[in-house]
Amino acid sequence: MRFEGQVAIVTGAASGIGQAVSVKLASEGASVVLVDLQSCEATIKELSSLPNEPKYLEQLGDIRDKSFVQSVVDQTIAEFESIHILVNNAGTCGRVRLDELSEDIWSRDLDTNAKAAYLFIQAVIYPHMKEQQYGRIVNVSSVSGMNGGVISNADSDTSKRSGLAYAASKGAMIALSNWIAKEYGPDGITSNCVAPGATETGLTVGMEYDLTQQVIKRIGTPKDIAGAVCYLAAPDSGYTTGHTLKVDGGVHIG
Repeated sequence: MRFEGQVAIVTGAASGIGQAVSVKLASEGASVVLVDLQSCEATIKELSSLPNEPKYLEQLGDIRDKSFVQSVVDQTIAEFESIHILVNNAGTCGRVRLDELSEDIWSRDLDTNAKAAYLFIQAVIYPHMKEQQYGRIVNVSSVSGMNGGVISNADSDTSKRSGLAYAASKGAMIALSNWIAKEYGPDGITSNCVAPGATETGLTVGMEYDLTQQVIKRIGTPKDIAGAVCYLAAPDSGYTTGHTLKVDGGVHIG
């Protein structure tokens, strides 16, 4: 029970990676705050089936809205009195060519993926993590933020490739994470990224990937990513910060 007595906020908790992270944290003792725009009913159902009967709080709203973010943090403190873990997982992904990229898609992806992460980090560090001299921040980035966009089997069709705004936003999350790591390491706060490769989520429905380039010949699952997130969120990862952990089936060495 690595997370016994700890409180975690997870964004994008209704499905996919966020759901898997929430369930794994809760199964190991954490109280979990489920944040999403959509109902977290499916996640709550899984939490309710866990033998340790974890505590949870559902918070629905737009994570791009600073007032909503602050409300989530305030409600978390009111309910659980502290915040130990923040997992910035929620994300959007436009799959359009540069010549078709609109300002709306650019703003949506940058605001949902990068701006929301900054808003939550700011709200949990000041004053909560800083006062308690402890915190674990894990940002779910992507290998697209490192290599400019994952190529699918249909790479001639750029609508099948993660778009420019998505790649830029995920790269921004890595830089953001590193900056936080440098600034708040002395306060007992670690800040790291997980960079998934091709993973079975709502963002990859209908996509096909060339698994011949991977060492592990399968697409990733949300549980694969959750394992990495929970390592970085755990108390015993206190000597790891400013790190981006690739969870991509070894495609980067293929």
